[in-house]
Amino acid sequence: MTHAFYSDTAEKIRTELTLGERAAVETVRRSLEDDPTPEHARGLPDADPNSESYAIELLPERTGGRGISVVYRHNQDMDACLILWLIAGP
Repeated sequence: MTHAFYSDTAEKIRTELTLGERAAVETVRRSLEDDPTPEHARGLPDADPNSESYAIELLPERTGGRGISVVYRHNQDMDACLILWLIAGP
């Protein structure tokens, strides 16, 4: 099982989300512990050769509020994901 954590920045943003938005983001965090590289994750450029970066898009229908992009980095050697950013749309 992979461990998934929020960065300090993501944690701060998470506290500013509505209850429904936070629940949707937490669902993504928990799902990353079972599958850190799901098919619906969009790969992002990553300068670190030991990790891979991804974004998972949450539509407003799923969050009960705004659309949210969950941006994270997965390191296979450490068997961990770090959620770097939560980007909430209008």
